[in-house]
Amino acid sequence: MSKRENYEERFEKILLPITEDAGVEIYDVEYVKEGSDWYLRAYIDKKGGVTIEDCEKVSRAVSEVMDREDFIPDAYILEVSSPGLGRALKKDKHLARSMGEEVEIRTYKPIEKQKEFSGILRDFDAESITIEPEEGTNIKFARSDVALIRLALDF
Repeated sequence: MSKRENYEERFEKILLPITEDAGVEIYDVEYVKEGSDWYLRAYIDKKGGVTIEDCEKVSRAVSEVMDREDFIPDAYILEVSSPGLGRALKKDKHLARSMGEEVEIRTYKPIEKQKEFSGILRDFDAESITIEPEEGTNIKFARSDVALIRLALDF
């Protein structure tokens, strides 16, 4: 397990009882370097969406525990937020909740001369993801070819 994965796993364990008390759920956590700064992020969600107050409550509580635990030696910025409308679907539980929703898929390399696709999420398993585009028949992608899958934004 990498340092990043270890930090994320420990952070998620600390975060779980805090989110349960706040009436929200953990959507995802990440420990990433952007520019010269490290970020420890918690994405939280609940039915109907989270509020700024939800994020603030979880942030204050988890910040106190993280200060006590102090298991990350690097300086980092702690962020607690909603996963957003165009949220990335990283885990099977995210895909399961999004069945029948419109998604956007970006592939690592072109497939039939394109790298971006959109359609209704119809199926997924350990090896593949299937969408139904507006025009045409279902498209099945190998998960190893998918760089990003997220909910489509309709404006």
